[in-house]
Amino acid sequence: MTRLVYPFTEKAVRALTAGEAVSVNGRIWTGRDRFHKHFADGGKLPVDFRDGALFHCGPVVVNTAKGERRKAKEAKGERRKVKGEEWKVVAAGPTTSVRENPYEPAFIAATGVRLIIGKGGMDAATLAACQKHGAVYLQAVGGAAALAAAAVRRVTNVYFLEEFGAAEACWEFEVEDLPCVVAMDSHGTSLFDQVRAASQARFAELMKI
Repeated sequence: MTRLVYPFTEKAVRALTAGEAVSVNGRIWTGRDRFHKHFADGGKLPVDFRDGALFHCGPVVVNTAKGERRKAKEAKGERRKVKGEEWKVVAAGPTTSVRENPYEPAFIAATGVRLIIGKGGMDAATLAACQKHGAVYLQAVGGAAALAAAAVRRVTNVYFLEEFGAAEACWEFEVEDLPCVVAMDSHGTSLFDQVRAASQARFAELMKI
């Protein structure tokens, strides 16, 4: 398994090939539908995504601050601010990535992001953007939200929490050994296309029987 550590350089990313198992380490950010729409509408991004990772994920995050300190923050209207809070990620399963197909090629080109993490694959336009700009699409383990949550060592920040809500906010995580598979590499190869082609070929063979 190849260990990837933030910042994720173009050299390291272009060395990856489809089908390769990797573990993601360091800083990553989450972003789903509302985040992508915000970007597409010309909204300002909260962080510099260059050499970073965007995780298609709507995590379940709970605030673990207790007692008078939490009550005081709530009274001041600071309940949703991450600074000084304590957060625990209890589930972090990947979101189906096809929903972001209309936005992802432009996001890759504009930001220099290197890793897109999700499930279910993306389209030919995203594959082409990965090849042109030096990025990869990583397949995270679907249906194992607790496994992904276990890789989150801490929440370091959150953006758009008030505007988008917890599931759609842009969370900043520090992760350790988040397991993934390179599903679309920067050389134009897609595991999803390979599986589709193999399935179609096998179907054609069976139809001849």
